[in-house]
Amino acid sequence: MIIEPGLNQADTPLKVGTAGRRPTRAVAVQWGGRVVQVGGNAPVVVQSMTNTDTADAIATAIQVKDLAQAGSELVRITVNTPEAAREVPAIREQLDRMNVSVPLVGDFHYNGHKLLADFPECAQALSKYRINPGNMGGGKKRGDNFAQMIEVACRYEKPVRIGVNWGSLDHELMARMMDDNSRRAQPWDAQAVMRDALVVSAISNARRAEELGLPSNAIVLSCKVSHVQDLITVYQDLSARCDYPVHLGLTEAGMGSKGIVASTAALSVLLQQGIGDTIRISLTPEPGGDRRREVIVAQEILQSMGLRAFTPMVVACPGCGRTSSTVFQELADSIQSYLRDQMPVWKNRYPGVETMNVAVMGCVVNGPGESRHADIGISLPGTGEVPSAPVYVDGKRTVTLKGDTIAQEFQAIVEQYVERRYGAGDTNNNKVGG
Repeated sequence: MIIEPGLNQADTPLKVGTAGRRPTRAVAVQWGGRVVQVGGNAPVVVQSMTNTDTADAIATAIQVKDLAQAGSELVRITVNTPEAAREVPAIREQLDRMNVSVPLVGDFHYNGHKLLADFPECAQALSKYRINPGNMGGGKKRGDNFAQMIEVACRYEKPVRIGVNWGSLDHELMARMMDDNSRRAQPWDAQAVMRDALVVSAISNARRAEELGLPSNAIVLSCKVSHVQDLITVYQDLSARCDYPVHLGLTEAGMGSKGIVASTAALSVLLQQGIGDTIRISLTPEPGGDRRREVIVAQEILQSMGLRAFTPMVVACPGCGRTSSTVFQELADSIQSYLRDQMPVWKNRYPGVETMNVAVMGCVVNGPGESRHADIGISLPGTGEVPSAPVYVDGKRTVTLKGDTIAQEFQAIVEQYVERRYGAGDTNNNKVGG
């Protein structure tokens, strides 16, 4: 069948954008005067986690600060030993001295009930607890340990994330559900039962927490797996069965491009459907790698999907045989790094600058057009083209740069544009796009 091209006869144009956000309860995570709302009508929150030894208070506080300055709105720290629990108040105090108000989330497994009871200062210094019900013992012990942690959360008025993980799923629950499944007329495969068990565990433990006195608006859920399609299915099911806010993350996503691509593939589908209230990109850093990369990737996913704006976006062509010079690649890289480095200062000084679009193009094929569509853009000369680089500001060609100082001159033009457009007294501060 051949479909002839023609005009769209519909009364309205095709809808662009994500589905409406899934309605959830609103959970407040706070420290002092800083309140981060998760769920409700709040934007999707970016989270990260330290990989320092929490017992090293100085190293942990420094990494928390780095992650917070990169844009992590909640930072999770491991609390796994008495030594780590003892240092949590010192970490919080150090952050407060550095004017870093990011709320801290304590990550507990196996012995969290004991650590919270033995170190009340730790329980108070944390802004939220992450509890994995699959790592709290078996039988009656599991129920008692869970109840102890919820009692502490109630005492100090702390919200809780009940985080179920397929690597540590409640074995007793899974066994019961597998037995029930065997009695079905057409039994499900084991993977399907596992997905269902994740959702059942999360919701049943949330309801148990409410029975123990934890307010319904103090609970966040997560069901993490490491396969993209499983994650999508689990969160679609979880979101259809409850109205708790949910934390998204592909657990053990991996290193480098594999981890980034897999996380983006899974989370983007869910975010497009309006599912997800907080996200974390669980990247394995290369040896000596920068932990802040997971924050940047999370921000770029949200910004690329139009859900939030964190830093000016740079549009740059991939290069081809027309662009044998590396000048445009180096300029795109330096401008992108420069814009991100400026954001800690700019976000307060220049409201709205995070929505700015910058184009750095490598030849005349798409260069002038892309530059005109950006707020500010430059079209560098390709192979065999006239050695000049026209600059476009708000869609108009303003100047042509030549010579060996194009990069420095263009950066100066960007700085002047930011000051002029987003500085104090500019009536266009709320303008989005070009």
